[in-house]
Amino acid sequence: MEAKKIRSTFIEFFQSKQHQYVPSSPIVVKNDPTLMFTNAGMNQFKDAFLGNEVAKYPRVANSQKCLRVSGKHNDLEEVGVDTYHHTMFEMLGNWSFGDYFKKEAIEWAWELLTDVYQLPKDRLYVSVFQGDEGDKLAMDQEAYDLWKSIVPEDRIIMGSKKDNFWEMGDTGPCGPCSEIHVDLRSDAERGEIAGRDLVNNDHPQVIEIWNLVFMQFNRLSDGSLKELPAKHVDTGMGFERLVRAIQMKSSNYDTDLFGPFIQALEKKSGKTYGQNEPNDIAFRVIVDHIRAISFTIADGQIPSNNKAGYVIRRILRRAVRYGYTFLGFQQPFLYELTPLIADYFGDIFPEVRAQQEFIAKVIQEEETSFLRTLDNGLKMLESIKAELNAKNQKVIPGKTAFELYDTYGFPLDLTSLIARENGFSVDEKGFAEEMEKQKTRSRAASESETGDWVFVHEDTGVEFIGYDFTETHSQIIKYRTITDKKGDRYQLVLDRTPFYAESGGQVGDTGWLISDSEKIRVIDTKKENDLIVHFVEKLPTNPEKRFSAEVDREKRTLTMNNHTATHLLQSALREVLGDHIQQRGSLVNENLLRFDFSHFGKMSEEEIARVEEIVNAKVRENIPLVEQRNVPIEEAKKMGATALFGEKYGDFVRVITFDKDFSVELCGGTHVPATAQIGLFKITSEGSISAGVRRVEAITSKAAEEYLREQEALVKEILELLKNPRDVKKAIESLIQERNDLKKEIETLHLEKAAGVKSELLKQFVEKEGVQILISQVELPNADSLKKLAYELKNEVSPALVVLAAKIEDKPQLAVILEESLIASKGWNAGQIVRDLAREIQGGGGGQPFFATAGGKDLSGLEKAVAKAKAMFL
Repeated sequence: MEAKKIRSTFIEFFQSKQHQYVPSSPIVVKNDPTLMFTNAGMNQFKDAFLGNEVAKYPRVANSQKCLRVSGKHNDLEEVGVDTYHHTMFEMLGNWSFGDYFKKEAIEWAWELLTDVYQLPKDRLYVSVFQGDEGDKLAMDQEAYDLWKSIVPEDRIIMGSKKDNFWEMGDTGPCGPCSEIHVDLRSDAERGEIAGRDLVNNDHPQVIEIWNLVFMQFNRLSDGSLKELPAKHVDTGMGFERLVRAIQMKSSNYDTDLFGPFIQALEKKSGKTYGQNEPNDIAFRVIVDHIRAISFTIADGQIPSNNKAGYVIRRILRRAVRYGYTFLGFQQPFLYELTPLIADYFGDIFPEVRAQQEFIAKVIQEEETSFLRTLDNGLKMLESIKAELNAKNQKVIPGKTAFELYDTYGFPLDLTSLIARENGFSVDEKGFAEEMEKQKTRSRAASESETGDWVFVHEDTGVEFIGYDFTETHSQIIKYRTITDKKGDRYQLVLDRTPFYAESGGQVGDTGWLISDSEKIRVIDTKKENDLIVHFVEKLPTNPEKRFSAEVDREKRTLTMNNHTATHLLQSALREVLGDHIQQRGSLVNENLLRFDFSHFGKMSEEEIARVEEIVNAKVRENIPLVEQRNVPIEEAKKMGATALFGEKYGDFVRVITFDKDFSVELCGGTHVPATAQIGLFKITSEGSISAGVRRVEAITSKAAEEYLREQEALVKEILELLKNPRDVKKAIESLIQERNDLKKEIETLHLEKAAGVKSELLKQFVEKEGVQILISQVELPNADSLKKLAYELKNEVSPALVVLAAKIEDKPQLAVILEESLIASKGWNAGQIVRDLAREIQGGGGGQPFFATAGGKDLSGLEKAVAKAKAMFL
């Protein structure tokens, strides 16, 4: 059975059991501070498990895109090394929200695996939670008895809390689970050792394929367990492992999920999979990682140096590095696999097909950039090796290896590989210590403790009325304490709120909670999944009182101006640049709007002006807002509403329209009643933020007026400085020409002076042991002159060692240059020499083995540096 058929069979089976099929949520998580990526199928149903919302359907099934490369579930280092771990994977699952429980979950799982997929029953084992004294939990007798009616007792394995008690995190929904394992070994191997003895022992051929989790408890922050108000079922079956079991392969990578990708790599690299283990690991790393990279970019996460973007960049660079090291790829190659991704996954995940070109271009740019980094890292390693050779040392210090990794993205294993090839080794223990120091710093910076919710009033749900009102009377349902290095802060949940929670790029509202005795400042409002959480710096004296919840109206109004302007901007960009424009991120607050969009070229001044012209024309038209709530998603699509890739939309959506022929978008944010309220729109900047993504920043209303006043004042100041000429442009051009002429004159004088200095210095060379040595303090105008003089002296005298010291712009500068042949014959290194001398001027520097420079703080140390150099070489 082909993989696509296996997936569709799963969905159809549970649809026959009255389950609603729900599309996968985005792989990049929004509105959940505890998660960066979706790492399990249950993530999108978290609020239903927690009781924060009523599930839309009592029974659900789907195939969820998951990524496990950070946090508790981190499989990255195993990916490619073994045959069954992945970064991105699909999790097939079926859920029950307070409907059926253990009996149906167990019986249906067995029916699907053995009757439908026809997996051999004698290859399957099941496990049951054995209980845990620490949590005062008894053995899961109910699950045991259910399994006993289906399989022989010798195929039921008792599992510890580690293996058979599932927890979402340190706190949250949890419960006992039953796992189903499959033994894929040959009959001969199965005859020697029973499969039950290898379950949960990391045997590559005896693997877990399905986990049936019975959600019964909520883990509180003090470690105790509390019964959930309703019992739920959450199952997860690794699609890649299931395909392997059904197709009876010894590796996930031998299935038709990965085969086409491996074949494409074989053709491009000229190497054959299955003949060399290091190469095979590289094949597996690449074909796994291209999926993770493509899916996250499709869901709106661009590789970057921050948070989720950094994780994706790290995955991408790991793939490039394996291809570079083991498969001989010296040029970008990953992006050429994106058509296969679109072809193979486009039916179930249409976003990868719709954005194939964009995904490919982003990956290609990232590859190109990292290959340059690899090249620079190799050059740095050459310099490091030369320094170590000069000291007759053969171990690269751990701190140096960590700097290569942390600053230049040069991985430890590649540093170690190159070191071994050249007769060196790396202090890996020292590297690990530096890595741990960094992790400790990071943990200290981000460490916080979240308390349990304290309930004040009955939780009957949260009503958001912020589209229609900016104040209301409310009561606190619950609150909790957040403690970090800044101290204690508090989060409140109100039964009724006008406060808009940060979402879709729009910042959260601020304002006040007012009672008859106090006024509490609301400093932010955010979403935690679908729960609206209000941040305050202090708790009300009496949380049980009723409060007047009042939004800061001025901030809300200015934010609405910018949000509506963002909608007009997107439509104007599509009109000017083309329909390929897709939003890639945004920020909307009271001060400005920032809009990121897919486009591969810099906008011209004419294009920027045209976009401004279109938006301001729409502002002057005073187009009224047409807001439609609870529109069926399919109807909204027929209306032509613009949706964002990477957003999870429900069955019903909110549609915001400003002229049905111009701007129709799915949006949950707040907007002006009519466009004239925006007043004025002005773009302040346009530029690139990453491969294929441009950023426009703009201002509206008060900020735009203030900007124009500042520009007008600046022009007046310039006119006064120029003595109010009739032709301002001509006066400025004349000044620029005069400046350029003077600059040329100064450069000529500098060259003449440098030539005179050079002539004198050529007479000062001293020969020692066959080397021409010059050590001198000189007077020069700038650093470029110092560098140019050093090179010219080296080129005229051979073999030469030149050390120059100079006062440049009131700061000490040093330059060291030497003949390349002296690096090997004398063991000299310009970088090491200049660093030793720089201590005398309280500075530091570096460069290449044959040329290096240094700067410092202590001018009086120049003479000492010259004297030290003479002591070293003369």
